[in-house]
Amino acid sequence: MNQKATLVLLALAVITIFALVCVLLAGKGGDGSGTSQPPHCSSESPSAQPLTQPVQSQLFADLSREELNAVMSFLTQQLGPGLVDAAQARPSDNCVFSVELQLPPKAAALAHLDRGSPPPSREALAIIFFGGQAQPNVSELVVGPLPHPSYVRDVTLERHGGPLPYHRRPVLIREYLDIDQMIFDQELPQASGFLHHCCFYKQQRRNLVTMTTAPRGLQSGDRATWFGLYYNISGSGMYLHPVGLELLVDHKDLDPAHWTVQKVFFQGRYYESLAHLEDQFEMGLVNAVLIPDNGTGGSWSLKSQVPPGPAPPLQFYPQGARFRVQGSQVVSSLWSFSFGLAAFNGPRIFDIRFRGERIAYEISLQEALVVYGGNTPAAMLTRYIDGSFGMGKYSTPLLRGVDCPYLASYVDWHFLLESQAPRTLRDAFCVFEQNQGLPLRRHHSDYYSYYFGGLTETVLTVRSVSTLLNYDYVWDMIFHPNGAIEVKFHATGYISSAFLFGNGRKYGNQVGEHTLGTVHTHSAHFKVDLDVAGLENWVWAEDMAFVPTVVPWSSQHQMVERLQVTQKLLETEEQAAFPQGGAAPRYLYLASKHSNKWGHRRGYRIQILSFAGEPLPKNSSMERATSWARYQLAVTQRKEEEPSSTSIYNQNDPWTPTVDFSDFISNESIAGEDLVAWVTAGFLHIPHAEDIPNTVTVGNGVGFFLRPYNFFDEDPSSNSADSIYFQKDQDTGACEVNPLACLSKTAACAPDLPAFSHGGFSHN
Repeated sequence: MNQKATLVLLALAVITIFALVCVLLAGKGGDGSGTSQPPHCSSESPSAQPLTQPVQSQLFADLSREELNAVMSFLTQQLGPGLVDAAQARPSDNCVFSVELQLPPKAAALAHLDRGSPPPSREALAIIFFGGQAQPNVSELVVGPLPHPSYVRDVTLERHGGPLPYHRRPVLIREYLDIDQMIFDQELPQASGFLHHCCFYKQQRRNLVTMTTAPRGLQSGDRATWFGLYYNISGSGMYLHPVGLELLVDHKDLDPAHWTVQKVFFQGRYYESLAHLEDQFEMGLVNAVLIPDNGTGGSWSLKSQVPPGPAPPLQFYPQGARFRVQGSQVVSSLWSFSFGLAAFNGPRIFDIRFRGERIAYEISLQEALVVYGGNTPAAMLTRYIDGSFGMGKYSTPLLRGVDCPYLASYVDWHFLLESQAPRTLRDAFCVFEQNQGLPLRRHHSDYYSYYFGGLTETVLTVRSVSTLLNYDYVWDMIFHPNGAIEVKFHATGYISSAFLFGNGRKYGNQVGEHTLGTVHTHSAHFKVDLDVAGLENWVWAEDMAFVPTVVPWSSQHQMVERLQVTQKLLETEEQAAFPQGGAAPRYLYLASKHSNKWGHRRGYRIQILSFAGEPLPKNSSMERATSWARYQLAVTQRKEEEPSSTSIYNQNDPWTPTVDFSDFISNESIAGEDLVAWVTAGFLHIPHAEDIPNTVTVGNGVGFFLRPYNFFDEDPSSNSADSIYFQKDQDTGACEVNPLACLSKTAACAPDLPAFSHGGFSHN
């Protein structure tokens, strides 16, 4: 081959290679980064759906880090040098337990929101433990105005009628640590031989951990807590590994050196002390069931033994999110509201409006209660009043793609609890719009007229999760396109268990070789301050009745039972209080004096979805601390001096409760008043094998709806921009007829997925 031919072949080869490269690049996209990719979806809200209203002032926003710092600095100046960091405080010290937003009076808030008056001063509520005084007590102080405080006002007398006894205070983390130190360094070594035999105990290895119970004693003034001991299985919930040992610790004295173990329980028998248990063991009088300290393998772990499979379904916003989160406010084309997290009561929303009209002033979680049963002292006594621990305080970071949809909006929460400096909980809230996969309404007509009309249900949700010891509560506020609001909670996490012995199966199901899943009830209480077309509302009850009626067109025939509506105006608080398990009207609604165009009172119905267990008997010495649980629903006059149905001090003195909700029901008039509905939702849980390793949310969700009842003239979703309608003779493939036909264009984009992140296991 001559040189000229060789050069020609080389040139052809270069041209061929260049052409192939161009083809490959075209297949990969202009940047050569991979296979052909659609454009990224827009991150801007679509202009076709204007938001309902401009963002208001942050009237209900939780305190910022700057405000929390300012309050703490001011309190340090006002209370003097004797103030100790709560993280290190002993019972005999003075410390700041908590600082959070002091909600403004409703009248002042509405004057600002509705009439343009200046906003009420932002204030903080601080709870102070005065353990270093001659008469130790708990005080509540209001500090303001923020962000530059200049006054502090003691509101303890105003709010509680007198000083708060010191024994009612919640337990500090420092107090728990001191109890643990006492148990592990002083008490357990007294029974080291027995513990090594029964529980593979070695003092340095710390293979045992404690779990608190509550209440703390048997009468007012007590501060004595049963602590259960469990194996500390790495990477697994210790709650499923009881060893059968429980200790009653008296920690009432302000000096931890004087704390004592009053009683010991082990696998069905009581002992005076750990030394007594050791003596009995050495004499051969203790028959211990030996439980391995490595669990029973993978069945206790949340780590799947199966490798990851295909990615699960993912929802995204093809034309951008249709809502906006700005500060503490959420605004969409239909809804607007402010959201927040109370340190102890938990999630709450304010100024809830549909299409610009206020539906409710406040919807907030008040309390959660778990009542246990069993044949160990810890199980039989436990009544966790979770507000004392803190539904906000023990909120956890939301895991993107598990706790909430991956593309939800995530919001942090700043707090100051048991510390001298504020901290931040990353991703404490998520806000998202979700296609429910269910039509909100639809009709397919092939009778006389041929058409289809329907609307997929998309809901706007704000969510937070509280992890209180073993249980995780998922709290949802859900906003539907027809003007309905849904409030719901799910329980998941670990069950609480006890060592199985004797007649244990009377109190639950066996879920492990020596483990009993103990029966319990879950209850949550909510405050619903509805303002239905104004502040003046009435309570109406409607139901059904069959009324015997002679057949009008054939009098010689027997009577027919005609179904008709019954209606009753409830005029007093007593009439509008419905006990758990008792009869309640199927329709109960709050209505205004205004009517829709059909002459019916504009109203909002309260529809409860719950299968609550029995409440504590009224003759129980602790029942008044949770007397709200007596009622599935109660409606009372709204009063500033009745801001909450519970108190964080009720847990540690349920025998003399600081707040007794039953006192709210005083037979006052509820006709034409500003009203609050108090709703209880809950369920009975008898743990079973399928609760291992975790209780699932399926079937363990309860709550209530607030549904428009003649509030509108027609279904407000009838003119939704998401509606689908076409007739027989129309081209359903045409975009102008059926927007779903355009999805190949409008949704032809790739979601812009943010990098995965996790808020961590400690707060900054």
